[in-house]
Amino acid sequence: MRLSKSFLKKLFRRKITIIGAVILFIIISMALLSPLIAPYDPMKINPIDRLQKPNSTHWFGTDNFGRDIFSRIIYGARITVLSGFGVVIFSIVFGVILGSLSGYFDTLGMFIMRIIDVVMAFPPIMLALALVAILGQGIINVIVAVGAVYLTRTARITYGLTLKIRKDAFVEAAVAEGASNARVLFMHIIPNLISPIIVQATFTFAFALLQMAALDFLGVGIPPQIPSWGNMLSSSQDYITRAPWLLLFPGIFIVITVLSFNLFGDALRDRLDPKFKDEL
Repeated sequence: MRLSKSFLKKLFRRKITIIGAVILFIIISMALLSPLIAPYDPMKINPIDRLQKPNSTHWFGTDNFGRDIFSRIIYGARITVLSGFGVVIFSIVFGVILGSLSGYFDTLGMFIMRIIDVVMAFPPIMLALALVAILGQGIINVIVAVGAVYLTRTARITYGLTLKIRKDAFVEAAVAEGASNARVLFMHIIPNLISPIIVQATFTFAFALLQMAALDFLGVGIPPQIPSWGNMLSSSQDYITRAPWLLLFPGIFIVITVLSFNLFGDALRDRLDPKFKDEL
């Protein structure tokens, strides 16, 4: 308990970290409680109220179909959080498996890492577009496509750390005692990768959010009828000068969500990475 209190105290020592954590708490709360806090049905069309400016009835205004922007932002948080966590889980699980196996088995590592090098040579957005074109639209397919893009980074980090950890004395001792390769990997090596994996997960979430918003904006991501922030940006293109609030509010929420995850990720890295911990 003392260690956890000390860790949290040092983690939130900087005000900027507290700000990032508060924003994350608000976004996640919006996602979890969206049916309770959204004042209107985000899908309900009301032509009479179309393109209203922000007012006391519709805080963020309405879109070209008369739908309440504030309610759509709240429901968009649910899509963002769920799909973001889906990308993180997919990329971390497969990235750690590929990276640890590559780092532990040299022959396998040469083969897997060369493939990952080739994949990482492509711009992330181009690779995501290609995968979505193959898989098709849909939340699950977008999660898999974006997750496949970012698992390469996780695999690279895990690979380098595994190469280093496998030479440590406690790993060599486990091998000398006759521990199987699976036991060495899952009981000795991977548990020592948790700290950098957690840090990588926060940055993966932030970059994945931008990637999915870009796919939605291009019209190849989450189906347009689902109220995601990227889809809201895409549908506002024809109303930039006439109704700028259609573009403004989803853009603001994308920016502050990405920023908050980056702030929180920086704080975690400072506390969990020994290279930074000694400097604080």
